[in-house]
Amino acid sequence: MAVVTGLGAGLIALQGPLAGHAVTSAWLDPETWFGKLLGDLTEAQFYATIPAGIGLVIMAVVAHRLARARHRLRGFDISYGTGLLPWVLTAATVGLLLSHALWGWTRGEAWQPTFVPFVSVPPAIVLVYGAGWRVALTGGVLGALLTTPLALAAVDLVCRPLGLPNVVGNVTGMWSSALIAFLLCRWLPWMRLPAAGSEPPEPEPEAPTPAPAPAPVPGSSWLPRRVLADFTEAQFFGNEWASLGMLAGLVLAWALNPGLPGYASNLVPQMLTAQLLTAVLGVWWHADRWRRHGWYPTFVPVVSLAPAAVLVHGGGWAVIVAAALIGALLGPPLAQAVISRLPSDFHPFIGSVFSMTVTTLVGVGLIGVPQLF
Repeated sequence: MAVVTGLGAGLIALQGPLAGHAVTSAWLDPETWFGKLLGDLTEAQFYATIPAGIGLVIMAVVAHRLARARHRLRGFDISYGTGLLPWVLTAATVGLLLSHALWGWTRGEAWQPTFVPFVSVPPAIVLVYGAGWRVALTGGVLGALLTTPLALAAVDLVCRPLGLPNVVGNVTGMWSSALIAFLLCRWLPWMRLPAAGSEPPEPEPEAPTPAPAPAPVPGSSWLPRRVLADFTEAQFFGNEWASLGMLAGLVLAWALNPGLPGYASNLVPQMLTAQLLTAVLGVWWHADRWRRHGWYPTFVPVVSLAPAAVLVHGGGWAVIVAAALIGALLGPPLAQAVISRLPSDFHPFIGSVFSMTVTTLVGVGLIGVPQLF
């Protein structure tokens, strides 16, 4: 806790001096078409910056190669040890490109959630139905046709009129579209579950059979690694190296121009501090559940309530600590309660993003109560 608060205080102190020497460059501009696409890779974390997206993808590929080699430094096996990262990225990218092609016109002067397929239906369908172009393309198309318009509707018709954080609309579009998409997959003749006894999906060439993940053992090494890995659970990576690549890109972009990342909020240090504190509290508090279940959705508030509370209520320490406490205690158990009730052919991420909706609404509301008096 002391390390996180000290790091956060240091970043906050540097914000002013760095702002006076901001670098202006086209390759950092999130409003170019290139910037919008690469920025969408880390939109789920509220970063939306080009270097963070580049760092995320590069280090995810590195983590995948380390996992295939069973290297001792591979960390948590990326994409849950399935070996499906190439297909996860393929489906997510198809969904993202189609989302921009079909719905990019809605952005205009206002931000719109064109990123949502990258972290929802397309990769989730791959993880349930397996490898192959039919699965990846089906997931990408369903994500663009269902997730993006539902998120657009939730943001434009509910969140903005009511003054709610946009993330509520984003994640509502994710879980509602996922329910529809997985129901549709039951009726699509080319979508076959690997365990159904039918023809298996196309395997990854030369991919080794992933070894079962060992039960996590909370300790001095596991906890900080798990905290880092939670930062990329939204992309279905869950790996320390991918998170380090993303965070390194974020810090680089922020150091060059503090006014660009995080929706030009000038609150990146405060957002990152809230996310780190939330992750530490969540992983520490639920470590026994990690041991019992093998996986636990402690990442839920890291990419929802923690940054949203800072953007809505400001970057004061009271807001940061309150968001971390409420998020860590409420978000993961609620997500797990929903996950445990989902059908086997519905990906568990549905419970996670549903919990993000509720946790953000409750947390932002509770944190705002003292400001009414």
